[in-house]
Amino acid sequence: MAFSDSELERYARHIVLREVGGAGQARLKAARVLVIGAGGLGSPLILYLAAAGVGTLGIVDFDTVALSNLQRQIAHRTKDIGRLKTDSVRDSVAAINPEIAIELHPVRLDAKNAAGIIARYDIVADGSDNFDTRFLVNDVCYFAKKTLVSAAVTEFDGQLSTYKPHAGPDFPCYRCLFPEPPPPGSAPSCSETGILGAAAGVMGTLQALEVLKEILHLGESLAGKLLIYEALSTRFRSVRVRPDPQCRLCGSHAVIRAGAGPD
Repeated sequence: MAFSDSELERYARHIVLREVGGAGQARLKAARVLVIGAGGLGSPLILYLAAAGVGTLGIVDFDTVALSNLQRQIAHRTKDIGRLKTDSVRDSVAAINPEIAIELHPVRLDAKNAAGIIARYDIVADGSDNFDTRFLVNDVCYFAKKTLVSAAVTEFDGQLSTYKPHAGPDFPCYRCLFPEPPPPGSAPSCSETGILGAAAGVMGTLQALEVLKEILHLGESLAGKLLIYEALSTRFRSVRVRPDPQCRLCGSHAVIRAGAGPD
């Protein structure tokens, strides 16, 4: 894959990395990544993927920018209040790297549209803020054999993992860790509990790094491990996670079928 002179200069610090080089940068340029959510996690995630030269970024978000978002959602500006987040983040991406393609999906992801949208991409990065979407994305990615990099953040803490059960029997899916969504109303939102903005930035940046590693086949994947970040103690720890033989999605007696939607 040929690079323009401006691309060679833009990605020079990647290309001189022996582990990346021109071949790796070409893989980034050819990649298609879908980001679910343009909020606290999605903002740094999208900006770093764009800066890295991921050739096509799809962005799913139906919401509009609010003033209370700006404490952590760094892809948006005060002047963007009231705009669709997809439109706002498109402008931020273009300001960083106008040489990549942006595909906007200003819709609420649901059982009717998720499979069609996800099928168009190589890797999915989930930064959504609700369990229904997380389970839906996991289930669709499982049946579509798409690698899923999923991050979550609470007040001061975060979690991150990569799910690719299609890569072999040693790799779990999201439901192996979290079998089903919590009861409605049992998990408070960040509007109720609060969130330290920079903690979301840490997790979104780490999520971008894991997406890049998957595209480049670089280093050690987080598949089969759960990374836990505790901001107040500045501590990272990694927990080994194995497939659950009783998993309702990927276990030996699975009961969830393609197109059924989360339950």
